[in-house]
Amino acid sequence: MIDSTCRAIYQKWLIDPLLKWERWNHFSPSMMTLFGVMIGLLIPLFLFFHLSGWALASLILSGFCDTLDGSLARRLGVTSSKGALFDILGDRLVEFAIIFGLFLYAPEVRATACLLMLGSVLLCITSFLVVGVFEKNESEKSFHYSPGLMERTEAFLFFALMMLFPSLFFPLAILFSILVFYTACARAHAFIKA
Repeated sequence: MIDSTCRAIYQKWLIDPLLKWERWNHFSPSMMTLFGVMIGLLIPLFLFFHLSGWALASLILSGFCDTLDGSLARRLGVTSSKGALFDILGDRLVEFAIIFGLFLYAPEVRATACLLMLGSVLLCITSFLVVGVFEKNESEKSFHYSPGLMERTEAFLFFALMMLFPSLFFPLAILFSILVFYTACARAHAFIKA
């Protein structure tokens, strides 16, 4: 929801000015994607050692790289289906790493909640990709992007709150799972209705 409503403002005020730097010509979008994934893969390590501040910084930097890679590809005129595949796989790998890290923070008590989060994400991304396959793409992205109540920004906000406030992990994890599951159902319902 935030992605759909605020992306244009974020793009205009943060991403577009950055892309004017000539130095970006020396980076490939795939390098940016890989860097974001590598930073994201550090999150479980930081959470295992209860270094929540470092985990949060990695979350923010990884998410920022993910917003930059596609814009950089469009600016350089090098968008490709391979790049889109790499980006999507990288996103899912980072999301798995985050949830795995949240589990590692206290594995003896967080297993069920983390499984619920993973299950809701699995259903939601499946609905997202299936709708993306069958809907006509009218955006600048590589495929149809179907918005929903819970998108990547909302997920990252939840993850950030879970990192910063470990005592609130359970209510946040349950609410996250419910909202993500609702998003999957609402997207499927809208697609069937259309």
